[in-house]
Amino acid sequence: MKTQFETALEALIDKLEGWFTAIVTNLPNIILAVIVMFSAFFLAKFTNKYIYKLVSKKVDQESISNIISKVASVAIVIVALFLSLGILNLDQALTSILTGAGITGLVIGLALQGTLSNTISGIILSFRKKIQIGNWVETSGYSGEVMDINLKGFILKEADNNLVIIPNKTIIENPIKNYSLTTRMRVTIECGVGYESDLEKVKDLTKSTIANNFKQIDGPEEVEFFYTEYGGSSINFICRFWIDAENSKEKLMAKSKAIIEIKKAFDAENINIPFPIRTLQFDNKLSFNVPQKLEESISKN
Repeated sequence: MKTQFETALEALIDKLEGWFTAIVTNLPNIILAVIVMFSAFFLAKFTNKYIYKLVSKKVDQESISNIISKVASVAIVIVALFLSLGILNLDQALTSILTGAGITGLVIGLALQGTLSNTISGIILSFRKKIQIGNWVETSGYSGEVMDINLKGFILKEADNNLVIIPNKTIIENPIKNYSLTTRMRVTIECGVGYESDLEKVKDLTKSTIANNFKQIDGPEEVEFFYTEYGGSSINFICRFWIDAENSKEKLMAKSKAIIEIKKAFDAENINIPFPIRTLQFDNKLSFNVPQKLEESISKN
């Protein structure tokens, strides 16, 4: 037993001595490999910033600049890794890595189909000129400002200041409304006036009020006014007009202002905006007398 222990100890010592000798012998190469990796790390950061600035001058889409700069920095790190392996004389390991890369890539591709789909969709979105960072869009039940388009997801900041991260694949497969593509929006106001009102006067007053508060290219004639129905307590109408806006907040502000101005104009002309009225009728007397047959039945029991 003692002999076996001594033999094992000698083998361990020989192994450690061999490793120590190998480390001392290859110490310059190890130091050089570490220097290469650290240099590549800082070079990748510098390249990322430099290429981003360079591409930004040529391309208006910020998402494209982000992707190109990130790809360039990753490429530098990969090249540095292969150089480091070569410096350490790990040619066999390098060959094994290259040989297994194809099989590994196939396995990873099958296992991460959803992730790869989002990545490819992110690249496609980055090159779409009609979707850019800073646009106000509505898609998949969410509405907000586009904060970032990356390889992982599509990031929106909603009006309540919360961030929504939507998979890129979802954006590609669903319709998207981009409010920022045009500088003009149409606002629709719904209202009603009393049956006693002069309908022609209401129409002219509404159109002139809107035209005076919101610039219309063709003046009052560009404001659209239509009566829609005889309501339960009012004659209802809609009024549509154009505003200069690029997001839904500006649209809401314009709609709020229009409601205020129309109300002021109607009040000044004594035009009534009625509200639903419910009339309760109590002209039937309720009898609380117990029927005679029911009274007899109760007395017998």
